[in-house]
Amino acid sequence: MYLTQHTDYGLRVLIYMAINDDALVNISEIADAYKISKSHLMKVVTALVKGGFVESIRGKGGGLRLGKPARQISVGAVVRYMEPMKLVECMSEDDKCLITQNCRLAGVLSGSIKAFLNYLDSFTLEDLVNKPTYDLLYTPKVVVEEEQV
Repeated sequence: MYLTQHTDYGLRVLIYMAINDDALVNISEIADAYKISKSHLMKVVTALVKGGFVESIRGKGGGLRLGKPARQISVGAVVRYMEPMKLVECMSEDDKCLITQNCRLAGVLSGSIKAFLNYLDSFTLEDLVNKPTYDLLYTPKVVVEEEQV
């Protein structure tokens, strides 16, 4: 099985946000941290916002943060939301396979997908954050205090 790059990046964005949960983050810093395309990340983040995994704060001082605590975000829920999970043609709406009516393949594959997602459901975003990953991705936030007159 292969997860799409869209899902891979989505999980990486969430890991970055879980590690840097002490402040708002932006797409540029995530792209720089992972050395991936900002334009592709914008699409990924848009999907994560629509799915409720990420909250977008607009305006001056805005940015992105997790939509709920990392311990409440199931890895399975993210993959389920981001992935089409249509492994073969007969599992899609555009099915033109001649043997679909009599074939058992879709049922077998559906069972494997269910087992896969159930396993992923046993992990949260918080479970994905460890010390080495934290050390690589944490970006201390610099607080600049305005000069008082």
